[in-house]
Amino acid sequence: MKKVDLLKKRRSMLEEQICNNLDLLVGSVVRSPAMMYYSLTTKVDGKTVTRYVRKGLVPKVKKMTDRHKRVRILIQKLSSVNWELLKLESKE
Repeated sequence: MKKVDLLKKRRSMLEEQICNNLDLLVGSVVRSPAMMYYSLTTKVDGKTVTRYVRKGLVPKVKKMTDRHKRVRILIQKLSSVNWELLKLESKE
């Protein structure tokens, strides 16, 4: 199998993995030491935004923020594969 075909197959697999992990939230779950509650913090237009997270939702919210981290890594890998494909196509 040619290198181009392998890279296209890899790109297809990465695209599928990204699509399967789009149930995500950007931010991080933190627990206030003084208070006994959890919150989701994220940056919006350069400002930190904090949202209250009910205790029962904490596991699901953490899972969704972990998906965001995973998608970021997958996008980096996809970018590398796309770069390699561009280099190969320019040689043709």
